[in-house]
Amino acid sequence: MATTASPYGLRPVNRNDGMPYAGATSQFLIDPAGEGTNLFYGQVVIIGADGYIALSTATGADLTTNNLGGADVGAFGVFVGCSYINAQGQQIYGQYYPSGTTGVVTAYVVTDPNVTFQAQLDGTTTQASLGANTFFAAAQSTNTGSTRTGNSTSALDATIQTAAAAFKIIGFASPVSDAFPDVLVKFNPGAHAFTNAAGI
Repeated sequence: MATTASPYGLRPVNRNDGMPYAGATSQFLIDPAGEGTNLFYGQVVIIGADGYIALSTATGADLTTNNLGGADVGAFGVFVGCSYINAQGQQIYGQYYPSGTTGVVTAYVVTDPNVTFQAQLDGTTTQASLGANTFFAAAQSTNTGSTRTGNSTSALDATIQTAAAAFKIIGFASPVSDAFPDVLVKFNPGAHAFTNAAGI
């Protein structure tokens, strides 16, 4: 029961066609000079103009000026961890990327635009929200996550809309009557770089 606000970003659960999500990820590099923000499990990420993975700082409230990857571009996927060599020469597999970590850092990203994600809304909703659109309640940042668990703390906006936005609500993962329902969402076409013809 989602009776308290305890958002966790986006968690992959299955595919839009109902088939199981097998855990497939793609690997990308984070700037070896150090990225200036933490990256938490469940955050939406982009490919920056430099070719490295970076945090999306848009809410996805529209698919133009507030698109997740910048104007008309779309996101690259959802960050689910990374690996790097620490100062002691140990290989670290982390739930999150600590801001400023340098060297060869590999990010693991769910890039498949057909994956269904579970997320929590920031307030109440109704059955009528099924099929409607939503977006992040607040922009992701270096602080929208826990350095203890490594998980995102971003919620989706409960004020659903019919206009174009980043995500479509395609199901419920908790009773719709909950104070903070958990919903199932997918990237809308144009909100994901793989379904968008625009380049970076």
